[in-house]
Amino acid sequence: MSKSRIVLITGVSRGLGRAMAHKFAALGHVVIGCGRSKQAITSLQKDLGSPHRFSIVDVTRDAQVAKWAAQMLEEVGPTDLLLNNAALMNPVSPLWEVSWKEFDEVIDVNIKGVANVIRHFVPAMVKRKSGIIVNFSSGWGRETDAGVAPYCASKWAIEGLTRSLAQDLPKGMAAIPLNPGIIDTDMLRSCFGDGAGQYPTAEVWAETAVPFLLGLKASDNGKPLTVPGR
Repeated sequence: MSKSRIVLITGVSRGLGRAMAHKFAALGHVVIGCGRSKQAITSLQKDLGSPHRFSIVDVTRDAQVAKWAAQMLEEVGPTDLLLNNAALMNPVSPLWEVSWKEFDEVIDVNIKGVANVIRHFVPAMVKRKSGIIVNFSSGWGRETDAGVAPYCASKWAIEGLTRSLAQDLPKGMAAIPLNPGIIDTDMLRSCFGDGAGQYPTAEVWAETAVPFLLGLKASDNGKPLTVPGR
């Protein structure tokens, strides 16, 4: 097994985040994570136990992220692998039928939430001049489709934000926009319905994705990458 790392994952309540938390923990890495569901966070903490730490945090609230980061940095230390995974999908509709509230929720989580986490966790990584930042993008961050304009806008933004961030980082670090691939999650089912069942579950995906994430290096800085298919 590789040296144990401190892995931060946002959006651990369900889907890819929860599957990754279980897989990283099974491989001996220390996972810290957040989500908005008290029930899901309590369940995950019970399942994985110490030294893993899961907190109820809304990444759209900068003050909540700041408080969480201060606590984790004091108790656990700087992150080795930061995974900005938390995201929302808009209800599939033409853009003019998406309400301002639905549009704002997607932008707030998918873009502002990523920036908030970076703002409060990355300075400690920069000071140490090591660590990998992975901002989860999407196939819809590199292509488009009907009915998902807000989500596409947010993920195209993540591609640009991350590649620019990569230019800010000191040597020894990396920021990578990552397309996780197509996975059977609640989010995908909101778009594909039962057709999502033809794709791998989050748990199956994590078997490939987690080793891939652990293999990322400073030389990958700024590269738009995609998790290999199984």
